[in-house]
Amino acid sequence: MITSIFSKSKPINFIIVFFITLLAFIVGRLGLPTEEVTTLLVLEEFGLFCVCYVSILLVNFIVSKNSLSGKSNYEILLFSLFLFSLTQTTSNINILFSNFFVLLGLRRVISLRSQIQMNKKLFDAAFWFAIAALFYFWAILFFILILVSLALYNDIKVNHWFIPFTGVGAVFVITSAVSIVYYDSFFDTFKSLPEVSFNFNSYNSASYIIAITILLSFGIWSSFYYIKSIKEKKKAFRVSFKSILLSAIIGSAIVVLSPIKDGSEFLFVFAPLAIVIANYIEIIEENWFKETFLAILFILPFALLLL
Repeated sequence: MITSIFSKSKPINFIIVFFITLLAFIVGRLGLPTEEVTTLLVLEEFGLFCVCYVSILLVNFIVSKNSLSGKSNYEILLFSLFLFSLTQTTSNINILFSNFFVLLGLRRVISLRSQIQMNKKLFDAAFWFAIAALFYFWAILFFILILVSLALYNDIKVNHWFIPFTGVGAVFVITSAVSIVYYDSFFDTFKSLPEVSFNFNSYNSASYIIAITILLSFGIWSSFYYIKSIKEKKKAFRVSFKSILLSAIIGSAIVVLSPIKDGSEFLFVFAPLAIVIANYIEIIEENWFKETFLAILFILPFALLLL
């Protein structure tokens, strides 16, 4: 039943995903310190929810624009279910904004496939990744994605390799200028620092262990088939699919390096992981297995609520 609804792109799919995202956002907010309800607070929370939902729509745009899956909407369903499974991902404002800008940068990297306006796309991608790093430092690791993509395209134009660094430099100059104007200091606006922690004790709870284990298991299982399917794609699309896989690896690295492990850091993994698993679901031939596979992911967040 679930697969029949999301196997094709329909308006109802976005409505269902909207309510799943809303539920995830509300549940995530229940664990935060209570504040006095004011008009400003309501507007802030509404804005944050919009960032969550628009991020999902942006993933859908990236997938459909670059043919990263069939004509299904599995990726947006999976993204919303991931949010619902780890509702802590909706609680960190900085990571919400950082991930949004990462997706904007990822969109430009994937669009390199057309080989049109390369200079602009390279600058934009680096620019968005650098802005993402202002909110959460380790998001700068996605800058690697630009360089790897150029290498995979066998790009030998020297200016293409320098342009991404000018994008990062532009953000640094603008941020420093703003800091001087408002704080009379060069670096006061650079709030995100390169801290690292390898203490995973905060994940030592039933809800974390179950959610992480299932997402990790499903992700690794799907990745084997995803990697195998890349060889069957048209040559022009292969780099795009490899970039998504690399994004998932980078997102996982951010989870490992994250200085504060409160669950919100998993947000960086959700978009590429949703695309990888969506591709696997589309190639499953046995309908009963496809339904069971997706049903587990659908039931998971509701089961975790009981914990």
